[in-house]
Amino acid sequence: MSMDVGGSKGGLNAAINVTPLVDVMLVLLIIMMVITPMLQQGISVRLPLATNTVPKPDTQEQTTVAIGSGGEIYVNAKPIRGSELASKLTEILENKKDKLVFIRADQEARYSDVMDAMDQLRTAQIEDVALITSSSSSVAGAK
Repeated sequence: MSMDVGGSKGGLNAAINVTPLVDVMLVLLIIMMVITPMLQQGISVRLPLATNTVPKPDTQEQTTVAIGSGGEIYVNAKPIRGSELASKLTEILENKKDKLVFIRADQEARYSDVMDAMDQLRTAQIEDVALITSSSSSVAGAK
């Protein structure tokens, strides 16, 4: 639906061409769809395999503690010292209704590092802890 301004053929056309706008918006949508999963992952760890996993959607509000293969500790993808874990989690979970903490430990991480992190959680009065694993069926399908 265009509106001709002027009496002759080839006069001014006051219609807005939305095709370039739609093209730009589709490109931005595709970029956001590709980038969003990368932003939520945080620290890269190789999760241990398990057969009895239940998929749980990632949300921005969840609190995640990641333990690297060398014992590095990250809270919501930010590195911290192990001695600061209890105080940092107490600060983060202070105003949250759901006080659940997800632990993502690398399969090469020492058992003692994971247990030290869990002891720090108990010190901070955090009782709800979930250990994140990778489904062995999804890894087998990816090979």
